[in-house]
Amino acid sequence: MKALDNILNRNSARRLSLPYPNPKEMELVYKAALRAPDHAWLRPSRFIQVTGDGLNKLSKIFVEYAKENIEDLSPEILEKYKTAPFRAPMIIILVTNVTEHPKVPEIEQMLSTATAAQNILLALNALNYSAIWRTGIFAFNELVSKKMELNKNQEIIGYLYVGTSEGKVKNIPEIDPSNFITKWE
Repeated sequence: MKALDNILNRNSARRLSLPYPNPKEMELVYKAALRAPDHAWLRPSRFIQVTGDGLNKLSKIFVEYAKENIEDLSPEILEKYKTAPFRAPMIIILVTNVTEHPKVPEIEQMLSTATAAQNILLALNALNYSAIWRTGIFAFNELVSKKMELNKNQEIIGYLYVGTSEGKVKNIPEIDPSNFITKWE
C-alpha cells in the first residue's frame, strides 16, 4: 500500500472481529510505533497487548473500578463497562512511561506515545487490519493504572481496539484543508 494512500484512507471500523495480527505482524507494528518522534530518546511509549483471557482480566478491572468509584451506577452502564473489552479480539493499551527530564516535559512524552499510536493505526491498516482508538473514563485514570499494576510514573493515554473490520465501512468525509490552515506569507 502506498504510504499516502494508507494515511488518506485509514478509518476506524464500526465493528472488529477475528483475525487479529499474528506475532510476526505485531513485531512490525511495534517497530513502526517506536519510530514516533521522541525528544532525547527517552522511549516513553509502552504497550500492553491484551488478547484471550487478558480480555477477561481487563473486563474485571473495568467492573471493579466502576463499582468502587461511580455513584449511582446503573446495571446498564456496568454491563457496558463489563463487555467493553470484548468489542475486539485484541486491545493495545497505550501507556506513557514518564521520565523526569529538564528539557522534555511530561506532555511531550505523552504526545510521543500518541504519535506512536498513530503509527500503530497506520501499520495495522497497511497490513489490512483495523483499529479504533478509545479513551473514556479508563484512560488518564490513576486508579485504573494502579489496578493494572503500573508504576506511578506511567499514564494510560488510550486503548486501541484491534481486529479485522466487519460490516460496512464508514464513509470518510471530504475535508477541505484550507478550513484548518492559517498562512503567514
